[in-house]
Amino acid sequence: MNSLAKKSIIIIIAVILIDQILKIWVKTHMYIGESSFNNWDWSIQKFQLQFVENPGMAFGWGLPGSVGKILLSLFRIVAVGGIIYLLRWLINNPKTKTGLVISVSLVLAGAIGNIIDCMFYGMIFSQSGYSANTIAEFLPAGGGYAPFLQGKVVDMLYFPLVEFQLPTWSPIKPGETQIFFSPIFNIADAAVTIGVALLLIFNKRFGTKELMAELENKSDKKEEITVEK
Repeated sequence: MNSLAKKSIIIIIAVILIDQILKIWVKTHMYIGESSFNNWDWSIQKFQLQFVENPGMAFGWGLPGSVGKILLSLFRIVAVGGIIYLLRWLINNPKTKTGLVISVSLVLAGAIGNIIDCMFYGMIFSQSGYSANTIAEFLPAGGGYAPFLQGKVVDMLYFPLVEFQLPTWSPIKPGETQIFFSPIFNIADAAVTIGVALLLIFNKRFGTKELMAELENKSDKKEEITVEK
């Protein structure tokens, strides 16, 4: 196992473990909508753990209905398979930069972290409610709240960085209080976001375009060989 593979495995395992430990703690200790504040003495006044569940993608986005949920879960699984293939190819390519492997590993770890929720949380937890006496149980006697692939993603990280009031003459929501950065997310979402941001920012330094062109050429050659056979 080369050094890139070791770094990738460490990143993936670390992100998944941290993500799942925090999710399980929140799921079994908090009810939906419950929040916890830590007040800091600098410009960011509030870091908030606020428990919400969403049936979809990162930051609460998703597709409506059980069918949409299943389709989204299947899409995630297929996407993870593609990322694993890409990561293995990058690790075995001597031209690959360490930063590129780290970035893709973060994306993969985040995707797996949320897939675990979708695949298993509905089967191993009871339904979370909106009061202190409806906190979810792990492995409840009556079974979980949803079948395979239909679990909800646990989100809890909320950073209301800036709170401000729009002027009364504003054409949009005059006089209303607004919060900058209101999405509630989890460690897995953060890992995906950081990984994608690194890929975009350091695209040229990583040589991503050249490597993807090489991978595409390799795939085209395989297809040609298959057709000839």
